[in-house]
Amino acid sequence: MCRHLAYVGPPVPLAAPVLEAPHSLRHQAYAPADMRGGGTINADGFGAGWYPRPGGPAARYRSAQPIWSDASFAALAGATSSGGVLAAVRSATVGMPITDTAAAPFAEGPWLFSHNGVVRGWPQSVAPAAAALPVADLITLDAPTDAALLWALVRHRLRAGADPADALAEVVVEVAAAAPGSRLNLLLTDGATIWATAFDHALCVHIDEGSALVASEPLDPAPAWTAVPDRHVVVAGAGHCRTIPLPPIEGAR
Repeated sequence: MCRHLAYVGPPVPLAAPVLEAPHSLRHQAYAPADMRGGGTINADGFGAGWYPRPGGPAARYRSAQPIWSDASFAALAGATSSGGVLAAVRSATVGMPITDTAAAPFAEGPWLFSHNGVVRGWPQSVAPAAAALPVADLITLDAPTDAALLWALVRHRLRAGADPADALAEVVVEVAAAAPGSRLNLLLTDGATIWATAFDHALCVHIDEGSALVASEPLDPAPAWTAVPDRHVVVAGAGHCRTIPLPPIEGAR
């Protein structure tokens, strides 16, 4: 499993949520509080994405190192501010590669994406879903991992003009039906809005008048953090958040 977060609001240094908060993403990498049996640490790489220009394409930094050992990123994060951030630390599923290209965020244009969880029965369980993608998408996956395929499935829908919340929900429902027991917390942003799913794993939100934070675990002890109900889609932005139940899963009890 992994830990991830997304922030939208007034520009903040990348270091604030990723490295400096009391229970920052770096702290969650070596001392997570709510992995729910999905591993003990998140040391198999990390990444962060941000927006150098509001409304423009995202930039990102990815590494196969543990986040606490990368001094170059610490220097970058302290000197870089953005009004939109998506970052993740990785705990690789057994058998999947540990490379910088396997670390989230996955990106295209303004989109940044992360997956916290696991697809059961990989890769056979989701071969039919993969077969529906353009061949070029399959042969250019960032890495041979479940997260990279989930991004390709979401991206394919976004390219076709799907509403982001619908794109995430459709992918979760399709994959959950094909691969029972999967954990499918997906996280997506365009730098202004955050979309996420809570599916058999931890997710919480912090909303105030000017910003929104969605994270696997609260970054601090403030009481304003709210747990997202399981099997819901979250749509969050500065000062607002709504949750939408996912459609029923075919074959689920």
